[in-house]
Amino acid sequence: MAFEGLSEKLQGVFKRLKGKGILTGKDIDEAMREVKLALLEADVNFKVVKDFVAKVKEKALGEEVMASLTPAQQVIKIVNDELTSLMGGTNSKLTYSPKGFTVIMMVGLQGTGKTTTCGKLALWLKKNGKKPMLAACDVYRPAAIDQLEIVGKSVDVPVFSMRDCKQPEIIAEQACREAEYKGYNVLILDTSGRLHIDDELMEELVRIKKLVKPHEILLVVDAMTGQDAVTAAQGFDERLGIDGIIMTKLDGDSRGGAALSTKAVTGKPIKFVGMGEKMDALEPFYPDRMASRILGMGDVLTLIEKAQESFDEEKAAELERKMRKNEFTLEDYLEQFNQIRKMGGLAKMLNMMPGMNSSAMQDVDMEQSEREMAHMEAIIQSMTVEERRNPSILNASRRKRISAGCGLPVSKINQLIRNYEETRKMMKQFSSASKRKKNKMFRGFNL
Repeated sequence: MAFEGLSEKLQGVFKRLKGKGILTGKDIDEAMREVKLALLEADVNFKVVKDFVAKVKEKALGEEVMASLTPAQQVIKIVNDELTSLMGGTNSKLTYSPKGFTVIMMVGLQGTGKTTTCGKLALWLKKNGKKPMLAACDVYRPAAIDQLEIVGKSVDVPVFSMRDCKQPEIIAEQACREAEYKGYNVLILDTSGRLHIDDELMEELVRIKKLVKPHEILLVVDAMTGQDAVTAAQGFDERLGIDGIIMTKLDGDSRGGAALSTKAVTGKPIKFVGMGEKMDALEPFYPDRMASRILGMGDVLTLIEKAQESFDEEKAAELERKMRKNEFTLEDYLEQFNQIRKMGGLAKMLNMMPGMNSSAMQDVDMEQSEREMAHMEAIIQSMTVEERRNPSILNASRRKRISAGCGLPVSKINQLIRNYEETRKMMKQFSSASKRKKNKMFRGFNL
């Protein structure tokens, strides 16, 4: 989980502050010393930590904070604001060409997940109303073109390639012509990476930049490499000039030092973060939301956005109708689990809920919960259509047959039916209460 260690330590510091009521200068000094250690342990750049702590301390010792009724909350607000500012302040959006055809050049070292990220970005662009094409400009890495074609196929985006050409700038130029001619409005160039920054790599990228004049140059870095990612960002920006950063594998980086240091060190914003292996696991980076997650305040806005992405209006209307008529079936029950999966799974949902910090989530066995969901899905899929729609016919022999079909004991099937009945009962009560409230509201208008 991203920032797990830092989040736990910072929340521990603020919990102790809240218990004091009145804060003294000594309390602030001790708290800032712990914040400093927590940030250094999270692999945040030393100079960044020093400046950050100095700013927070200066504001926290201000007369307005010390004299307030809730000084601890004021200090937390200051830390939240400074963390947000440290990571860029606001969400930095992609720049599109005013002429309608945009070229995005993806650069980075090998092993950062650049080619996969090209596909993820293409899918994100599709979801946001664009018509993207991918271009294979990596002429060195074996099977690089094949990999990009597989990635493109998985997100249903075409890939331009010239297998016999060994000049990436020529491939990029031809790709621009082809994409524009065929009516695509965004072209993503997947360029070659190296094990380290070298003159040959940079010269090649500079040639592509001069010839096609990309509107965005995005550097892909691996969050797991910590300060090496920040160093790479500095090197690419000095030699090539980048417009923004895509940070991959942030969900697997429990420290988060790279995400907290990059903007302050390079001046370049993080535009997207990779939060999983699936092709739809690329998210725009919002500094304020990430600061809230770190401080255990949750990220309700992202949770709502994910719900809206997976929300199907027709299915929701049908579910509401079934609730009113008490026709909620096991098929509908299974659909609710699929909705949770579309939103990234139970763990990601809980991680965005306020108060669900790492210590709180320890009380929830995520692996067990995900396993139970998989078991329920296997049981329901082992039923006939008639059994799913009318669970009342599930007698002992039917349950035994389902048990053999899904490889789970009958007790698991009994548990599923109990859970389903409780959910159905709760939905019926909710529907009835909602109906009564609506009738009462309309009766109030009767003269």
